[in-house]
Amino acid sequence: MGTLPDGGSVRPITRWGEPVMHRPCRPVEAYDEALAALVADMTATMVAADGVGLAANQIGVDLRVFVFRCPDEDQVMVEGVVCNPVLELPTGADRHLDDSEEGCLSLPGAYAPCARPDRAAVRGFDHSGAPVVIHGTGMLARCLQHETDHLEGIVFADRLSKRTRRHLFGEAEDVADEFDPQWPA
Repeated sequence: MGTLPDGGSVRPITRWGEPVMHRPCRPVEAYDEALAALVADMTATMVAADGVGLAANQIGVDLRVFVFRCPDEDQVMVEGVVCNPVLELPTGADRHLDDSEEGCLSLPGAYAPCARPDRAAVRGFDHSGAPVVIHGTGMLARCLQHETDHLEGIVFADRLSKRTRRHLFGEAEDVADEFDPQWPA
């Protein structure tokens, strides 16, 4: 996992509706300087937008990588990079849903309750190619699921009822002037 890189440039966040947000991303194949630079830019963008996670397609890059800096249920801050994530969720009696509010930097300013398992794990690789496993509880579990979804071309509104989705889009419309197309750059 390790520390997130710094020195990146803040990029505009890609919004829902753009094709890159609604299709599965390509696997990371090269753990090179270009990937390191992308991860640094993703980190800078996530921090500038005051987010807890950011997937590559949220800055328009079709690649299976996300960054995160997010607290777990004990308020311990966990951060890292995951390339080619494989999500593992509890099943059966171990599965407990949390219906907390969720938001997305690609639909800024809007939130809606979204039921997700309260624990999750992600296996993958960091930006140097080293294997990583992150176990999450609380908000971190939600973040790991949300960011992995992005890389599959799923936005969290896809998991909501039509009524809740309409409310979410209405809320986003109400605050749209606060987020210009270049936000947060």
